[in-house]
Amino acid sequence: MSRTLRLDPVLIQAVIAGALSFSHLHDLAQAAGQGGWKAWAYPISVDLLLVAAWRHMRTRTDNRAAWIWFVIALAASLGANIATAGLLDLNAVPAWLRILVAGWPALAFLGGTLLAHTHTNAPATAPADLEPAPVPANEPQPVPDITVERTPEPTPELPPPAAVPPALLDHARKVAATHHATTGNQIDPATLRARLGVPAPLADTIAAQLA
Repeated sequence: MSRTLRLDPVLIQAVIAGALSFSHLHDLAQAAGQGGWKAWAYPISVDLLLVAAWRHMRTRTDNRAAWIWFVIALAASLGANIATAGLLDLNAVPAWLRILVAGWPALAFLGGTLLAHTHTNAPATAPADLEPAPVPANEPQPVPDITVERTPEPTPELPPPAAVPPALLDHARKVAATHHATTGNQIDPATLRARLGVPAPLADTIAAQLA
């Protein structure tokens, strides 16, 4: 199955511009005293720094550093194009330009290192996109803490104390006086109950009235 080869005019233009810029950078580096393979390495270094800075500008939110290195690489490329256009005598390159060309490797190394060690900003995951982890079927489900309020049970009412007949009360006073005179102590409800022969509640009532 054959494919039709289509030439992109933009791509062709980029290749031509890159080749011309590459050649100008090579000629300027060679004129500044960088011969042999060094003259060919300079345009590669400038173009790589330019591409790296452009990629970082597209993938980062805060791209101020990438802009700075992009402008530096672009100035180096444009400067070489202008310098080789007849405005500069390549047979007598000034000393300041030789210094710039000689110092470019260190500058390009610094820019490339900083761009390579700068992390791209990953999009933050919204909390709504996070799904809760499924609970295994064999794992016991948590039991909700439910507080049950209980109605207090009514306290049974005690029957009112039985009324003590006056005659029985007088008799109890005599028994208590005799007990006190004999033992020197107040009579207790149990002894009073035994002496009078009355139920315990009635004996307690009589003892309370005698106190």
